[in-house]
Amino acid sequence: MAESAQPTITEQAQGVATKLANSVAETLYLGEQSKDDSAKSALPILYIDEKAGNDTTGTGAELSPFATPLAAYQSLNPPAESDANPSSVANLMVRKPDSVERNEWVEISTSGKKKLVKNISGWRKSQAKLAAEGDRLAKEKAEREEKERLRREEAKGVILVDDASKESKKTKIYAVPELVGQRVRINGWVHRFRPQKTNYFLVVRDGTAMLQCILTGDCIKTLDALDLTTESTVELVGTVEKVKEGQTAPGGVELLVDYWKIIGRAPGGADAFDGRLQQDTDASIRADLRHLELRGETATSVMRVRALLLRAFRDSFHKRRITEVTPPCMVQTSVEGGSTLFEFDYYGAPAYLTQSSQLYLETVLPSLGDVYCIQESFRAEKSLTRRHLSEYTHLEAELVFIQFKDLLDHLEDMICDVVDTLLADPVSSEIIKTLNPTFQPPSRPFLRMDYRDAIKYLNENGIKKEDGQDHVVGDDIAEAAERKMTDQINRPIMLIHFPKLLKAFYMQPLASAPDFTESVDVLMPNVGEVVGGSMRITDYDTLMAAYKREGIPSDPYYWFTDQRKYGTTEHGGYGLGVERFLAWLLNRWTVRECSLYPRWMGRATP
Repeated sequence: MAESAQPTITEQAQGVATKLANSVAETLYLGEQSKDDSAKSALPILYIDEKAGNDTTGTGAELSPFATPLAAYQSLNPPAESDANPSSVANLMVRKPDSVERNEWVEISTSGKKKLVKNISGWRKSQAKLAAEGDRLAKEKAEREEKERLRREEAKGVILVDDASKESKKTKIYAVPELVGQRVRINGWVHRFRPQKTNYFLVVRDGTAMLQCILTGDCIKTLDALDLTTESTVELVGTVEKVKEGQTAPGGVELLVDYWKIIGRAPGGADAFDGRLQQDTDASIRADLRHLELRGETATSVMRVRALLLRAFRDSFHKRRITEVTPPCMVQTSVEGGSTLFEFDYYGAPAYLTQSSQLYLETVLPSLGDVYCIQESFRAEKSLTRRHLSEYTHLEAELVFIQFKDLLDHLEDMICDVVDTLLADPVSSEIIKTLNPTFQPPSRPFLRMDYRDAIKYLNENGIKKEDGQDHVVGDDIAEAAERKMTDQINRPIMLIHFPKLLKAFYMQPLASAPDFTESVDVLMPNVGEVVGGSMRITDYDTLMAAYKREGIPSDPYYWFTDQRKYGTTEHGGYGLGVERFLAWLLNRWTVRECSLYPRWMGRATP
């Protein structure tokens, strides 16, 4: 048998060396790995869950993860040199959608890291682009500011002189068209403003009219010219000239300005007047900004016609020797029932804002004869319809020694007379034509329709009650049905002879049908009722029975009842809602547009 081969001494030495080298290498590797693990454990841990995380509100904590690795990386605001190896700045732990219930978090995968590196690259490029754009915008802003600074420095050197040696007539704008060729001085608000390179065109108003003003030369080089804004108050001096043929301007004239200044500058920018109210501005915001809305052309026009309307009524009353009186607004009795009274404490006793001045007007018939008043009435109706206000202007009249027909004739005559007056006035007629171009003055006689015939009309024309049923005699015809009937007939209607149970206690019963009254509502298309009136009870016993029927104590009304004791006579009257009349005349959708500062349920500001 052959002997087994034994390793030589050299081979033994080489084996020992190899083992030793391998041992050293393994030790070095483990040392490096331990060093890497130690460095890695010192890095922050950021949690990422694409389903449950949120890049906006997430913090990277386990209970508040990010939705994407990019957002997690960005949250550390890392230097650009880390972009190639995101794991060098954080341990990114990802939870897969199917492991949410097990709450398993795993380190981001290699493919996930590659995708993150790509996303980081795109983000850095976007940042660089934004920075470059920001630099450009900042440079442009700085250039604009410098240009503006130089403009203002230059403008400081342009001083306009109000030459006292040149005569100028101070006037209101309405009179300017009569002053062609003269130098005038006006004050007003900048209604419209159109700057051009060589001219500024201003439309200025002062409450009496509007005027086009032209600024040229040094007038547009001053600091005031740079600061001018819509609704600023200004003083302007210049020569009045007729506008050139083929051109138009308010009043047919314009002012060539040689001196002007800002009296009160209105803000520009975000707080500029033009930005506060737009065509589509919400109605509640418009109500809050009513003080600004009143500067608009439509609101101004309505208020101007309102003033002319009241003057026309006063003139008509004056022609008929009907005397104006001013009854109290604080009362302790009701006129139209207690459900719509505004109550307040009056030195420890209950009192109310008046619903109507009618009872007080009746008390002065024996001393002043026919009387009227124009003042506010208050109704606490919980109604938000387009024709209801909690405070409205009430035009009321009481006429003595008349019959029911006289009352109807008077109403028809007054309404037509006032409309004719407004259509003859150049200001109101132009506004009516602008706001209600199809308006036609009512023709006489008005249709006089008995309440019972109205019930018949409603049923024959398919106008149902709110519950879908036909109307019956005794129904209080609802606003919607009444308006629909009026719109169909499309002419003023005097609806007469309402049931006694539907009307106020003081209305005179109809002699031929005691369950009905000598009452009237005047209805206008698009609005409905604008006037309510009646003959008043003249007999003492009949009035006392009416108090009892309505459950009204008669004692507080002693001063009203006395009119039936000390020389009673036939008399009647009415109340007209000024806002409703205006809404009909100017084709306004709601009576709120016809009040200076309208009040309705929930609204008592500004």
